[in-house]
Amino acid sequence: MNTDSGDVKRSGGTEGSPGSRHAGGLRLSRLPATLSDRFGEPQTAFPDAGRKNAAVAGVLRPPGRDETTDPRLGDCELLVIRRASSSRDPWSGQMALPGGRLDPADAGLVAAAVRETMEETGVDLVADGTLLGRIEALRPLGVRIPAISIWPFVFRVDSRAVARVASPEVASVYWFPVKALLDPANRGTYPWTYGGVVRRFPCIRLEGRVIWGLTYRVLTRLFEVAAAG
Repeated sequence: MNTDSGDVKRSGGTEGSPGSRHAGGLRLSRLPATLSDRFGEPQTAFPDAGRKNAAVAGVLRPPGRDETTDPRLGDCELLVIRRASSSRDPWSGQMALPGGRLDPADAGLVAAAVRETMEETGVDLVADGTLLGRIEALRPLGVRIPAISIWPFVFRVDSRAVARVASPEVASVYWFPVKALLDPANRGTYPWTYGGVVRRFPCIRLEGRVIWGLTYRVLTRLFEVAAAG
């Protein structure tokens, strides 16, 4: 069954600008080569020495049709979480991709992304996922954020994959259509205040939620590469 628990949300959307249409039109079968040409193979990702490291998973779920088909990126949904509110979390309450810090017991960065996705959403990327590639490491720009390198990896899961809130660190779980994420009508700016100064950052707004900051940067990289591919 292709159903989700009550704490999982969906959002609709339409095709956006010409650049967005190019990104959404890329077949998933072409995404591994497209990502590899731009960022290298996943096994070439190594933790940055002298910094903390974390890994996140961009989990794509294709539409619920014949699994032998080759769906377009724009036909898929992307797994996004809303982090629980916590004074100890610099990303408290924000929208994010599932993931977390590299643990000494992890076999590597991909293993960290897989483990954290399972712990946070119950999605088993070992049993139900296929690794498609990686994106370049990103580093937070905020002054209050610790020195950390964040490594995004892209996965495809079965169309019947179900996500749920599986950790107290997660407030809710969403499957957002990639079409909605690409739609210019859902783009805007997010005002962020620090030290009495208001700065505005580009964002995506869906169902009253705001994707901005590092997660927005990850999605921008992914869609830029997909549009070029």
